[in-house]
Amino acid sequence: QVQLVESGGGLVQAGGSLRLSCAASGRISSIGDMNWYRQAPGKQREFVARISTGGRTMYVDSVKGRFTISGDNARSTVFLQMNSLKPEDTAVYYCNALTPSRLVWGQGTQVTVSS
Repeated sequence: QVQLVESGGGLVQAGGSLRLSCAASGRISSIGDMNWYRQAPGKQREFVARISTGGRTMYVDSVKGRFTISGDNARSTVFLQMNSLKPEDTAVYYCNALTPSRLVWGQGTQVTVSS
């Protein structure tokens, strides 16, 4: 089985940066695409970014040019570099990983951007 643990969240002023990490453990070799999602208070969880097994990336329009998803070669850790943060980026950020048996989620990390 695969377990995911996010870290790197915190409080930052608008215009600042944060780097989130998602550390995978367990059967890492079974991991396919990995994604970052976020959920703001009172809103549905939304897709933020994806990195495929081949290294291709995609982003929601609202973060294009500001956020970058990347991963190490072993796919044991996926990062989300967030620059030029805005108050509307405030949310709990979750990573997930697609495995042959199920979609695995981490517990989330809080990101708060003050204006």
